[in-house]
Amino acid sequence: MAHTPFPPPLEALAPARFDTVPILKKLAMAHRHLAELKGVAASMPNQGILINTLALREAKDSSEIENIVTTHDELFRDAANAAAGTPAAKEVARYRQALRVGFDSVRASGLLTTNQIIAIQSELEKNRPGLRKVPGTVLADGAGKVVYTPPSPEHLPGLMGDLDRFINEPERFDADPLIKMALIHHQFESIHPFYDGNGRTGRIINVLYLVKEGLLDIPVLYLSRAIVRSKADYYRLLQSVREQGNWEDWVLYMLDAVEKTAVDAIAVIGAIKALLMDYKHRIREAHRFYSQDLINNLFSHPYTKIEFIQHDLKVSRLTATRYLDLLTETGFLRKRRLGRSNYYINEPLFRILTGEAPPTDEA
Repeated sequence: MAHTPFPPPLEALAPARFDTVPILKKLAMAHRHLAELKGVAASMPNQGILINTLALREAKDSSEIENIVTTHDELFRDAANAAAGTPAAKEVARYRQALRVGFDSVRASGLLTTNQIIAIQSELEKNRPGLRKVPGTVLADGAGKVVYTPPSPEHLPGLMGDLDRFINEPERFDADPLIKMALIHHQFESIHPFYDGNGRTGRIINVLYLVKEGLLDIPVLYLSRAIVRSKADYYRLLQSVREQGNWEDWVLYMLDAVEKTAVDAIAVIGAIKALLMDYKHRIREAHRFYSQDLINNLFSHPYTKIEFIQHDLKVSRLTATRYLDLLTETGFLRKRRLGRSNYYINEPLFRILTGEAPPTDEA
């Protein structure tokens, strides 16, 4: 009989093994906060604002796990001026675009297939190599210790086919979607099907699966921040499944990450909504040029530019400049000169998204 490498098909697991008291309690809490998050996100006047802003936040955190580190300031500035971005910021921006490509595809099809996953990874890496054709690089834990060798290339089509069916044919495994999300994430990371971008692709799959299952309407739950804060546990528990079959502790870890991330996202979205309503009322009172398109512009990104106002409000450059300078004079924005360009910063939004004050000096 031919040897089948780890990981075995997820259908080989017994769903009943996850019906433990600790898992059921954690599952109830995770669902409670996830449902609240879904409702809070739905209450936003413009959900596109959340997709834009929270996706940037997630892109930074997810890339940081891969040691692609960029500051929030670089990320936001370079996202507003992609042509002049730093390499790290451009990589983060590709993550946001990959997330959007995946979300649009899942929303249109109701599925999350291998071909869609390949398209997400291709957007991340800006190439289309498909599944890797060479042995995978040995994987290390958070401390750099080699712990796992991914399956060889000839096994990848079969393993990804099994995972595809597990994701899209719910009758194959009768378990709660959050438990299945945890299993899917581990399986994908262990298959490690691509040359590069496996970790970031896997974290995008997490939130897209929740959208597919109807637990979220838009991708606003991102586990990367929770993983960054517990990276040693993340790698330890990944490996404990491979070595000891310790699925229960892995599922508990992922459910805890869902709960904590949902609580954090609820607070962030609530703060964005309150700030948006405050700006909406005060700008309307202070300036005759108030419009919903203006508010959407100021909250889709912490930085805006004259060109963005021109485009979104359909006004001349002179008019856009006047609007932004008046908003600066009345304290809604802060003007910052960087090179040859002026950026206008929504400082309270920057603080909500990052917990930091934006820099005042030219980088």
